[in-house]
Formats: sequence, structure tokens, C-alpha cells
Amino acid sequence: MDHTTTTPVSARVEGAAQAAHQTTDRFADKANAQVDRLKGTAHRAVDGAADAATSAAEWASTIPEQARQVQTRLADSASASIRARPITTVAGALVVGYLLGRLARL
Repeated sequence: MDHTTTTPVSARVEGAAQAAHQTTDRFADKANAQVDRLKGTAHRAVDGAADAATSAAEWASTIPEQARQVQTRLADSASASIRARPITTVAGALVVGYLLGRLARL
């Protein structure tokens, strides 16, 4: 049998196979494009989360220093107040101590 001649049936089969290959290639190209888009979106999301975590960690690391500054300011303010009015401060401490003692007995 001569293989160089094509019959109408084999031409149809060949055409259907080519159409199937082309369709498969189009689907594969679309799928690859979608995967690339999703991959980019995932990378951006991970980068955003990492940036947010870094910012939060940097902010959290400043809290102890801020607390020390507030503590220092309060101590300085209290010292200045005690130096300015020592008798009033001692009298106030005695009154507060007395009231706390009375509350503790209840």
C-alpha cells in the first residue's frame, strides 16, 4: 500500500489530531499564564506580610525604650514635686497609708 497518498478518512483523522494538539497548546499556554499570575500574586502577598511583620517587630522593639523614658520622666517629676513641697508630700503619704490601712481591715 502506498503511504504517500492520503485518504479522506486519514486526512480527517490528521486534521482532528492537529486541531486537538492546537487546542491542547492553547489551554497549556493559558494555564501557564494563569500560573504565572498566581505565582506573582503569591509572591507579592508574602512580601507584603514580611514587610508588615518587620514593621511590627521594629515598632515593638521601641516599646521598652519608650517605657523607660516615661518611667524616667515620672520619677523626675515626682522627685521635683517632693523637693518643692516635702512636708505636703509626707503628709499626703501618711494620709494615703492610713486610708489603705483602714481599707485593709474591712
